Amino acid sequence: MMSILLEPINLGELKLKNRIIMAPLTRCRADDARVPTALMVEYYRQRASAGLIISEATSISPMGVGYPNTPGIWHDDQIRGWHDVLEAVHAQGGKMVLQLWHVGRISDPVYLDGKKPVAPSAVKPAGHPSLVRPIRDFVVPHALTVDEIKATIADFKQAAKNAKQAGFDGVEIHGANGYLPDQFLQDSTNQRTDSYGGSLERRARFMLEVTDVVCEIWGPGKVGMHLAPRCDAHDMGDSQPLKTFEYICQQLADRKLAFVCARAKQSNDGLALTLKSAFGGRYIINQELTKNQAEQLIENGNADAAAWGQLFIANPDLVTRFADESQLNQPLSEFFYAGGERGYVDYPLLDR
Repeated sequence: MMSILLEPINLGELKLKNRIIMAPLTRCRADDARVPTALMVEYYRQRASAGLIISEATSISPMGVGYPNTPGIWHDDQIRGWHDVLEAVHAQGGKMVLQLWHVGRISDPVYLDGKKPVAPSAVKPAGHPSLVRPIRDFVVPHALTVDEIKATIADFKQAAKNAKQAGFDGVEIHGANGYLPDQFLQDSTNQRTDSYGGSLERRARFMLEVTDVVCEIWGPGKVGMHLAPRCDAHDMGDSQPLKTFEYICQQLADRKLAFVCARAKQSNDGLALTLKSAFGGRYIINQELTKNQAEQLIENGNADAAAWGQLFIANPDLVTRFADESQLNQPLSEFFYAGGERGYVDYPLLDR
């Protein structure tokens, strides 16, 4: 009996050949101008058998950057670099959406030409910016003015246009993991008292206005949202997380988005079923799933598809390995952000 993971599915207007999704994975292989490289072309080409590739997080503007050598989508060279990636993926019969990213406060002036990171409120996160040496604490971010918020929303819209020009099949808004839309949504990081803070409806406003402008470019049937309802990344926290994420899923349902992808450890608390029910559309689960767990959750109605990150790093042919129930390569974590071919495009394929 064929695995349900191998069955085709539609996510809005996206027609997928299987339900095995490649999760977005920061790999720090873009060049110093944040342009996708030939190495990235090969990396994504190898993984085009996924039902859908969600690209690594890609900054919408220079102020959205928070890591070294991550790609962008704000200038022509970046658009051309991504176009080369898409040509390779499409030639293999794959589909790929671009993850639109603004890290907000999870950055450092070293990445921002000396400027302070931005956020809904001047709340410093615990911890330290990724890969900055010597290690130092995050700085207190600059609280965005309303005019700056509007300009940032416009940056998301332009990035969505640029993604279309590059040849993507759609886009996913990165609303998870303590980055800017998530910072507006959760009440530990949004302490505003104006029209973008306070009540849940006002805290959700930024994420929903970004969604609306992106849908103007793509139509909702080619737009997804990435959420992290466990509030477990980058010093996040919300006083009523289930209510908060149930509300945002209901709002996304009203907009008829193609999918929600939720990075959340599975437990028996019914989170996935609650949020899937609130959204009503295609719901993708993600985080440390086995093949059997994913199959069971889909068959039980808790999800419609499943996304894998580290397993796709180590197994470019993950779809074939799942189909054959073959042994899986183990990821080499020391090469996740190392740069170069090692641990990036040199994982062995099945000998067939």
